[in-house]
Amino acid sequence: MSTSINNDKAALAFSSLNIHQDLLKNLSSLGYQEMTPIQAMSLPEMLVGKDVIAQGKTGSGKTAAFGLALLEKLEVKRFRIQSMVLCPTRELADQVAKEIRKLARAVHNIKVLTLCGGTPFGPQIGSLEHGAHIIVGTPGRIEEHVIKGTLKLDDLNLLILDEADRMLEMGFEAALDNIIERTPLDRQTLLFSATFPKQIQTISESIMTEPVIVKVSASEDQSNISQRFFHVENDSQRFSALRLLLLDNPVESTAIFCNTKKETQAVCNALHDDGFSVLALHGDLEQKDRDQTLLRFANKSVAVLVATDVAARGLDIDALDLVFNYHIAHDSEIHIHRIGRTGRAGAEGLAISLYSDKETYKVGLIEDEFDQTITPELLPSTDVLKNARHQAKMATIQIDGGKKQKVRPGDILGALTAKSSNAGAEISGKDIGKINVLDIKAYVAVDKKVLKLALRKLTDGKMKGRSFKVRHLTV
Repeated sequence: MSTSINNDKAALAFSSLNIHQDLLKNLSSLGYQEMTPIQAMSLPEMLVGKDVIAQGKTGSGKTAAFGLALLEKLEVKRFRIQSMVLCPTRELADQVAKEIRKLARAVHNIKVLTLCGGTPFGPQIGSLEHGAHIIVGTPGRIEEHVIKGTLKLDDLNLLILDEADRMLEMGFEAALDNIIERTPLDRQTLLFSATFPKQIQTISESIMTEPVIVKVSASEDQSNISQRFFHVENDSQRFSALRLLLLDNPVESTAIFCNTKKETQAVCNALHDDGFSVLALHGDLEQKDRDQTLLRFANKSVAVLVATDVAARGLDIDALDLVFNYHIAHDSEIHIHRIGRTGRAGAEGLAISLYSDKETYKVGLIEDEFDQTITPELLPSTDVLKNARHQAKMATIQIDGGKKQKVRPGDILGALTAKSSNAGAEISGKDIGKINVLDIKAYVAVDKKVLKLALRKLTDGKMKGRSFKVRHLTV
């Protein structure tokens, strides 16, 4: 038997929760004051130990919700694996681990370990031998560890499935079963999903005990997003319409969602040939290329990302100005999740959808979901074809050195802003964007106008007493 909570609770302060004062102080320092609807509905239930199924879009605050529940439950002095978060992709796992560390920074000695594919297995064994409190990872790699006995889950008391629908969609059901059967039966289980296919109901019945179901209504969740729809006759007109609308809406960051990998790459290629700053993100890319694509889009050195739904899970973008549905999604819940990537954190968002006669029934489903009538708009005049193709303001520089070489963000910032012997050849802090330091590589976004100078400074200068190879990542 389960309990459902569908009504959105009024905004509540985090201070109303019965959680540790150190966590509350840290939340305040991070600027977290009032809970989002999904947090207000799910956190009280999670904090009293109930199993919870929660439906929420990207940007709804679900990671902070289960992160706080996880940290409140954790016994820091028990150096055992107590909590585990399973995610569909390495990108989302990295994002979740980063958020948990941020929420935990007021609590000393908490160790969060990330276990994902695409990285060497050996070093992960070493990390596990040193112990951890929290594991975040992908089903395939975690299954590999539990089967080989390098990951013991005997002390696990909290299991979280994040983006559960995508894990099932990506074929991870057998891996999930294999992992879950090795966890204690008396654990608490939390399941977060953007959509609710029948498989979610089936899996929840087998692994959860009387779960509370939390669902934020779509119309409330998307109230700050303006949706526009345009009718097209065929695929040729579809691309022409996309080009016109991109040129009529020159924003900093645009995501275009396609239904297939082949279509994603074709749209990206056509836009690139037309002069747009664009990259594709889909399952056929190597992990290294996926990582660099996401990084460059997030740091504003690429203006347009064309992506499939699965590949874009874990897309961590602070301000996505515009979302395109090149084709209408296969169901209205995926549509809701797509458009939810714009208008995050209460900002105004814009979502544009293209549809043909064959997709009219899908538009009808969206009308029912949002309880509104959709009227197609007229496309912009072809005069906009004269407009310049919007280019990214930033450029990304790769540095062949990272955490293992003791490189820190401050070292990169210092090398770029160091005084130069050439008069006027200086870079200020405002010219520097995001800095990402990984194990053996680092990436920094710089304003394009100082790119050559930045490359010279990083090549000629030294960090940690040594020189590193650097290169500009181009489309």
